[in-house]
Amino acid sequence: MAKLLYQGHGSFRMTTDGGVTVYIDPFAGEGYDLPADLILVTHQHHDHNCIDLPPHKAGCGVIQNFDALKDGKYNSFDVPGLHIEAVEAYNKNHDRSQCVGYLITVNGKLLYFAGDTSTTGQMSELAERNIDWAFLPTDGIYNMDIPEAMECARTIGAKHTVPVHMAPGKLFDMKKAKKFTVPGAYILEPGQELDI
Repeated sequence: MAKLLYQGHGSFRMTTDGGVTVYIDPFAGEGYDLPADLILVTHQHHDHNCIDLPPHKAGCGVIQNFDALKDGKYNSFDVPGLHIEAVEAYNKNHDRSQCVGYLITVNGKLLYFAGDTSTTGQMSELAERNIDWAFLPTDGIYNMDIPEAMECARTIGAKHTVPVHMAPGKLFDMKKAKKFTVPGAYILEPGQELDI
C-alpha cells in the first residue's frame, strides 16, 4: 500500500509499496529523511522547489514545471508503480506557461496535486477522471480562497478533497481547514499520512 505524508503548506512525500519515494514541491515541514527516487516541482517559487532538501538516491529523477510543460504540451511520465500527468495550473500570480499541477496514478488510485492555482478551464475535464484524492490550495492571497476552492472541489468531484497551502509562512491553519465544507472534504494535518 502506498503512503502519502502531508508535510505542510504544499509539500508531500509519497512512498509506494514497491519502495519508490517521491517528493512533491519539497519545502515545508518534516519527513525529508527518506532518499528520493523522484522529485516533482509544480513551479519555481521558493516555497515549492527546494529540490536539494531531501537526500537523493543514485539516479534520482527531477521533473520540474519546465519539463512537465514544454512547447505548450503537457507531458506524461512513467516510473515504476506510478503514472504522472501534468495538468493546467494558473492565476494572476502564476503564469500559465510556468506552472503545472500533477495527476498521479498509484495502486489504481488517482491523486490530483493542483499546485498553485485558481480555477482552471481543465477542471471540468478532471470531473470525468474519477479522482480519488484532490489537494487544492486555499490561501486566498496567492491562490484561490476557500469559497473558490470549494467550487473547484464541486466541479472536480473527487471522492476526497483536502485543503492545503492555507497561509503564507504557515504549515497549516485548522480554522481555515474547518471552513472547507464540501462533500468528501478531508482535513489532513502536517505529519499525518494517508494510505493510498
